[in-house]
Amino acid sequence: MSATERIAESEVARDTERARTICRGALRLLHAHGYAAVPELSLASGRRADLVAVGANGEILVIEVKSSVADFRADRKWKEYREHCDRLLFAVAPDFPQELIPASAGLIVADGFGGEILREGMSHLVAAAMRKSVLLRFSRVAASRLAALNDPNFARGELL
Repeated sequence: MSATERIAESEVARDTERARTICRGALRLLHAHGYAAVPELSLASGRRADLVAVGANGEILVIEVKSSVADFRADRKWKEYREHCDRLLFAVAPDFPQELIPASAGLIVADGFGGEILREGMSHLVAAAMRKSVLLRFSRVAASRLAALNDPNFARGELL
C-alpha cells in the first residue's frame, strides 16, 4: 500500500469514528427529548438514513450525520429523505461550520456525550402511506435488533 493510500485510509477511519461519536451524542440528545431512535435505517427508497427518530406523538425525524465539510459536500442524497419524515435535521460536531447547513433543515451539534438542538428545522407532514411505511420499518428493525442482542443464534438465522 502506498503512502497516499495509507493516508486516505486513515482519513476514512477518522471520519468514521467521528461520525460514530456524533451519532452517539445525537442518540443521547434525542432520548433526552423523548424520542426513540434507530441508527442506519433503510428507507423504502433504498436509501439508508443515519438516524431515524420517532416521538411519542408519532413525529418522524430523519437525522443526517455529517462528520466533515468534505462529507457534507460529497453527499447530496439527504434531499431525498424529506419525503420520509416530518422534519429533517443534520447532526454535526461542534467545530463544523454551521452556516453550510440549509436553513430549512434542523441542526444538532453533538459530541460523544450528548448534544444540543440549535435549530428545529421546518416541519412538513409526511404522507400517511409513507408514515406507515417508515413506522413499520422502524419497529421491525428495532425489534429484530433487540432480538439479536438477546439471542446470538437469532442474528445468524439459527433459531433451533
